[in-house]
Amino acid sequence: MAKYLLLIYGDEQRWDAETAEQRTAKGAGHRAFVAAAGPGLVSGHELESSATATTLRSTTGERPTPTDGPFLETKEALGGYYVVDAPDLDAALALAERLPELAAGHGGVEVRPIVDRG
Repeated sequence: MAKYLLLIYGDEQRWDAETAEQRTAKGAGHRAFVAAAGPGLVSGHELESSATATTLRSTTGERPTPTDGPFLETKEALGGYYVVDAPDLDAALALAERLPELAAGHGGVEVRPIVDRG
């Protein structure tokens, strides 16, 4: 088994504009994802808005300086993540396809293997 990081991206303005019904449906989609992942789910969390982020930046030889906001200015923001154990990339992708953000039409899920140095 290998660990994969599933990064959930989307348009924060559209997430903020969701109705209670849409949020309920999305929550049900995440509960279905968790059930499908079963014991392979290592962890996962929804993140606060990118406006609450603090980024550390540095130049060579200087102490890092904290700045408000995310590192990059993009249309899509990182909204949450899951770490899953899966037998291979195909299994991780099949699991990621279940995430409700993919049906919203404004987001994506990045699937990345986690380096195992053990």
